[in-house]
Amino acid sequence: MSENQSKFRRKVTLTLFFTAVVLVMVAVLPVVSVFAQEQEASAPITPEQAEVAKFGFLAAAVAFGFGAIGAGIGIANVGSAAMGAISEKPEVAGQALIFIALAEGLVVFGFITALIILGRV
Repeated sequence: MSENQSKFRRKVTLTLFFTAVVLVMVAVLPVVSVFAQEQEASAPITPEQAEVAKFGFLAAAVAFGFGAIGAGIGIANVGSAAMGAISEKPEVAGQALIFIALAEGLVVFGFITALIILGRV
């Protein structure tokens, strides 16, 4: 393995590690703060609160749904181009998988957004 390949793999590994750490922090911190708050005595829900909750659930579903649909479209386009590139030049397989993972990250952001919305409803 050449020195350039070794440096590239080290950079990719560090980038993926720190990206995973940031995603876990973004996903966990809002949930932890919700559970850390003291629970108030349960009061009856008014019709206005029920209406707001209904739209909150709808917003969370739309955030996750559009994120999943967008990621599917992105993976379809990037995946087909990546497979074409790999068939012509097999050594770019690692880089192609990184681009596919970037498109998959869109689902993660939609999921995190939905969790944040649900945490506030």
